[in-house]
Amino acid sequence: MSNERPLQELSENLEGSLCRPQRSKWKRRPSCSGGLDTENTPNELIQQWSPPHKKILTSAKGKENEENAFVLARRPRKRRESSAGLCWDSLPDELLLGILSCLSLQDLLRTSRVCKRWHCLAFDESLWHSVDLVGKAQLDAELGQVLSAGALRLRCPHTCIGQPSFKSALKLRVQHLDLSNCTVETSVLEDILSRCRHLQNLSLEGLVLSDSIIHSLAQNTEIVRLNLCGCSGFSPESLAEMLKSCTRIEEMNVSWCDFSNLHVQAIANNIPSSISHLNISGYRQNLTMEDVKAVVKRCPNITNLDLSDSVLVTTDSFPVLQQLSSLRHLAVSRCYQIHPASLIDFEKFLNLQTLEVFGLIQDSYLPILCKGLPHIQINTQPFSTVARPTSASRKDRTLWGMHCRLVYKH
Repeated sequence: MSNERPLQELSENLEGSLCRPQRSKWKRRPSCSGGLDTENTPNELIQQWSPPHKKILTSAKGKENEENAFVLARRPRKRRESSAGLCWDSLPDELLLGILSCLSLQDLLRTSRVCKRWHCLAFDESLWHSVDLVGKAQLDAELGQVLSAGALRLRCPHTCIGQPSFKSALKLRVQHLDLSNCTVETSVLEDILSRCRHLQNLSLEGLVLSDSIIHSLAQNTEIVRLNLCGCSGFSPESLAEMLKSCTRIEEMNVSWCDFSNLHVQAIANNIPSSISHLNISGYRQNLTMEDVKAVVKRCPNITNLDLSDSVLVTTDSFPVLQQLSSLRHLAVSRCYQIHPASLIDFEKFLNLQTLEVFGLIQDSYLPILCKGLPHIQINTQPFSTVARPTSASRKDRTLWGMHCRLVYKH
């Protein structure tokens, strides 16, 4: 208790001295030679509240310094002219973007958390033109953020997609999109594709679609490659309207879709003449000879055609197919109405390079057929590559032959 009173008195004295104006006697000093009056200058108050002057430190220790005391002084620091050039904040945006363009996806995301300026630069659309998210099991808000950042190429097949949660209603810049075999709600897919107007390559293999999605695809008149293999959920009418709008399609894969004969007829009667690669396999009883004739008539420049698993295709189709002077690759695997002995007639197809006839001939007869058709390679490709973003035989991570700069590594 003896120590509390002095501390209390000290605090009261400090508080009183700060609250009460200090009274001090001002001394009148004689006026200077210039005639200025300094009578009202509170010199004592100025000295009292001014910061203390730095004391000059002297050293007198040691016998050698007893007579000659020396002064310790600090030299003023010289301003470095080049120090400003080493500051990250002084670098222009163009130079920082050049540095950020050398970073991986993970490092780029880390730098986006440094400051607001770096966050804006890290999500500049020039850095996100191509993204590969293969291996990312779940995509929610990340997908919307990547697409909104201005990605032109996006590869994320076999991914579970939640809610992308787009923050604006602006259209997306994406041109090449691979969503093959993703787990995604149809409503989410509708939201994504309704924002696309510049698609050139698109793969929706194995997904459940809707008429709304097909109508959105019709708005992308620049589509060149379209992979709808194994899709379902849309009507023949919407399919026909989409084919009428997308007149630049060169490769289309509509194999093994949940199609009726009306869907097949919609394709045969509305397919654009720009088609050069077509996979229309897997329709067994729904693809007729009339449909084949309609396709050949509308698309005379086809070079790659797959009619496999269509039991109504017979040897009568050979003269029709022979009208395709540019035909290089033909697949009629498991078209069981084609007799094995009639396969030798393909010697009349002078420009044909590969022929797939899996299921039509026994392995023991294959060497004999190869000898009879020396200019044709037979049964070299069991899986079609038409309009698919990545060939099953290739192990790289290309997207229709294009590489992605930002790659997710888990």
